Amino acid sequence: MTNSINIVRQSLLILFLLGWGIYAVAAGNNIRPLKNILPAPSFALADLDGNIQHLKDYRGKIVAVNFWASWCPPCRKELPSMQRTYDAFKNKDFVILAINVGEKWDTVAPFLDNLSIKFPVLFDSKSKIIEQWKVLGLPSTFILDRKGNITHRFNGGRDWNNPGFRKALLKIIKAK
Repeated sequence: MTNSINIVRQSLLILFLLGWGIYAVAAGNNIRPLKNILPAPSFALADLDGNIQHLKDYRGKIVAVNFWASWCPPCRKELPSMQRTYDAFKNKDFVILAINVGEKWDTVAPFLDNLSIKFPVLFDSKSKIIEQWKVLGLPSTFILDRKGNITHRFNGGRDWNNPGFRKALLKIIKAK
C-alpha cells in the first residue's frame, strides 16, 4: 500500500513539474527582479569530479543557480543554450551552477557527455537543497548578486540565447 502511494505521489510530482516547465516556456524569456531580495541558502555539494563546491566560494560573481534533472524535457532543452550563454559571459564574473536534483552521478554523467557542459554541475541527489531553496518546479533558476543575495528567479525552461534574455542578463551582470 505504501509503495502504491509513493508511486502516485511521484507521478503527480512529475506531471506538475512537466506542466510548470511548459507554462514557463510559453511565458517568455524575460528575467524579472524579485520584490524581496533574500540571502541565498548556503550549500556544499559534490561536482562531477567528486569535489565539494561551496556556494560561498562564488561571492563576488553573478551566479545563476539552476535546478534541473535529466528526465525533465525543458531542462534538457535549455542546457545547450545555457552553455553558450556561459561561454559568452564567463569572462564577465558570471558563473552557472547547475544543480541536478534527485539523480546519481552514473545517470547524469553519460547524459552530459553528449552536451560538452563546461560550467559546474553539482548533485543534490537527496533533494535537500531544492527544499531549502523552495524550488517549485524544474527547471528553476535563481540569479544571485555579488554578495550572494537572490535578486531574480524564473521557473521553467528558457532559451538562454534569446537576445532579450541575454540583454537582461548582461544588464544584471554589469550592475554593481
